[in-house]
Amino acid sequence: MRSFDRGVDELRQVTIATDFTRYAEGSVLIAEGDTKVLCNASVIEGVPPFLKNSGKGWVTAEYALLPRATMTRTEREAAKGKQTGRTQEIQRLIGRSLRQAVDLEALDGLTIQIDCDVLQADGGTRCAAITGGWVALAIAINKLVSENRVPSTALRRQIAAVSAGVVEGVPLLDLDYAEDSTSEVDMNFVMTDEDTFVEIQGTAEGKPFAKSTFDALASLAQKGTRELMLAQKKALQTRGE
Repeated sequence: MRSFDRGVDELRQVTIATDFTRYAEGSVLIAEGDTKVLCNASVIEGVPPFLKNSGKGWVTAEYALLPRATMTRTEREAAKGKQTGRTQEIQRLIGRSLRQAVDLEALDGLTIQIDCDVLQADGGTRCAAITGGWVALAIAINKLVSENRVPSTALRRQIAAVSAGVVEGVPLLDLDYAEDSTSEVDMNFVMTDEDTFVEIQGTAEGKPFAKSTFDALASLAQKGTRELMLAQKKALQTRGE
């Protein structure tokens, strides 16, 4: 039996609370089952040096796992003086994924920073950060549009992410930690509302897997991201956007 009495193709319960903090231009607390991630989008004047005078803006991300997001305390990376390779890899994934949502030329001269802080981790934190981060990004861009700082075409498409994997020979959607830690195949899919792929991360934990397994997992991910995008839209509609 899966957590929350789910079927093989069911997501964990998803909630997206907007305007969770006061000061960020876009703020979201996303919960997927027992995984909870705070996503804040900040609009910053200026762009990185490599984009100076390019006529483009930028979208980037930072990711952090808070000390008691897990069963045992994890030391803050700031206390260690450096980020782990895992943290760097995840925040680059979030940034790459969310840049696909926007027209960078429309953001000319502006940077949108997405800060994703994991409050509680039970698998799928990077996927939740991307899905919640898109909502925070959309809110921030809509605010810029309302202020006539960027055109209405700045936000080009929806982005969501979900995990899928094989546990005890069965393809499953949206793995929690118990499933992820024992999976034979573990994959993360980042997709658009056009059913196209932004990024796929996949690993055979035990033995190599067949294309038929990949196809089964991709189909589950397609179903899952469609449902996540409905939750994203509902969150924006609830706040009148």
